[in-house]
This record gives sequence, structure tokens and C-alpha cells, in this order.
Amino acid sequence: MRNRILGLLVALIAMQIAMAQRDFSDVEITSEQLSANVYALFGAGGNIGLAIGETEAFVIDDQFGPLTDKIIAHVKTITEKPIKFVLNTHWHGDHTGGNLNLAATGAVIIAHKNVRVRMGTKQNRGEGRITEASPEKALPVITFDKDLNLHLGNGSVMHAIAVNNAHTDGDVFYYFPEENVLHMGDNFFSGRYPYIDINSGGDIDGLIANVTMALGMVDSTTKIIPGHGPVSNKEDLESYKYVLLTLRKRIVDARNSGKSLEQVQKMNLSKEWDATHGQGFINAEKIVMFIYNTAD
Repeated sequence: MRNRILGLLVALIAMQIAMAQRDFSDVEITSEQLSANVYALFGAGGNIGLAIGETEAFVIDDQFGPLTDKIIAHVKTITEKPIKFVLNTHWHGDHTGGNLNLAATGAVIIAHKNVRVRMGTKQNRGEGRITEASPEKALPVITFDKDLNLHLGNGSVMHAIAVNNAHTDGDVFYYFPEENVLHMGDNFFSGRYPYIDINSGGDIDGLIANVTMALGMVDSTTKIIPGHGPVSNKEDLESYKYVLLTLRKRIVDARNSGKSLEQVQKMNLSKEWDATHGQGFINAEKIVMFIYNTAD
């Protein structure tokens, strides 16, 4: 037992060192124009939204800190307007890692109130993963707990919509009705199983409710920016919801029959999608665990 514990500790330390030493030098920032004034940017980490206002630029999420210079440089290829506002979809570091750097350039950080709480305190992510508190200057300076409207100029509005606990307890959608674009953050992993961060208040029922709400907001021409994966549409989101609903029913039925988590994980209940959805960060075993532990 002692050797097993020692081995686990060594593995965890090695993983933390590897993350700390991650090389971003080869990461290229690319973009896709979604409407006249809204773009999606891709690099490493969560997908970025870029909205061009009348006098300034608005960025939704900012990936990892070492990528900030590349992100700024790419934004400058799209617009000369300065980044004045950074909006976070939730607190995770692959979406907020550039906050400190962008705040130093004068950008104002905006997010749900729980994002500031979680970023500002040490977080236990589970499985031995600890996230230390972020510096004060990396934290949102404007927070909200329901909805917030940001006026971009020329009659265009960005709606910040606080949604149910799903990926975390600080999730926000950013919706551009005039541009017909919706950024869902990590409530939508396009073509993949979602990460439900249980230690941050994540919940499968909240996720399904949020996806249902999003489907009521969009139409067949809406461009949807997922937290991870390619820019998507309503059909993609409907397929995502179908997977979530089907897995929830199967797993809850098995759980209610008296089966343990370990037994349910061996039932191969997600077999139709494992080859396509389960090859990334979240595999079949993990999505079963998320749903088993959070479904009401």
C-alpha cells in the first residue's frame, strides 16, 4: 500500500511539473469570422470570442497566460481597436489564464461573481489537482449574478447570461442577437463528452437545462462558439443534447437498479459515441462518473 501511495504521489508531482513546463511556442492563433463584427479565435485552451465594438474590442475568454502576446497580435490583424473588456465564461485556467496580462494592458475583466470567488481562493480540483489562488489583478473587477448587457455601439448589444450550475457554478453565455452568435463556453463541448467539474458545482441536470435554453435562443443560421471544438450550429447542439439525455437515462436507470458506480462504468452504456466523443479529455469512464454522481 505504501509503495502504491508513493507511486501515486510521484505521478501527481510529475503531472504538475509537466503542466508548469508546458511549451506554447508552437501554438498558432487562428480565427474564423462568424458575422460582421464577431470572430472565434483558436489556439490552446478554450475557444475565444472576439467582438468588434464601435470604439473598442471585447474578448470572451483568453486561454493561457503565455499565449497573450500571440492573441493580442492576432487581434491586431483583425482590428486596430484596443481590447478594453475581457469576459470570462467560467473560472478555469484555460479560459482565464490571460486575465492578468490583459488587465495589465488596461482591459477590464468581467465575469460571474463565483468566478472571482473561485479564482481568488485555492481550489481542490479532485484527483490530487490543486489550483492556487490567482493574483488579485487577474480577478474580475466587475461581477454579476444574473444578467448583464454590454453595449458595443451602433445599436449592437452583447447579453451576458448567467446560467444554471453545469460545467461550474459560474457559467455564463454571451449572446449577440444582432450578429446571431452565441458563445456557450464549456457548457458545449462540440463532438465530445463534456467536463462536469463536480468540485466547482458542476451538474448534469443543469447542463441539460442550459443546452435546452440555448436551443430555444438559436435558429438554423446561428453560429455557436463551443468552449472546445469547432464553431457549430443548432443541429450540432441538438445532437449534443441527445447524447446527454440518452446517457443520463441509461446511467440513472442502472444506478436506480442498485448498481454501483464501478458496475455501471463496466456496462458499456456509451458505446455508440466512445470512438468519437470519448477520445479527448473526458473518456467513457469519466462521463459515466459525472452523470452517476450529479443526476438527481
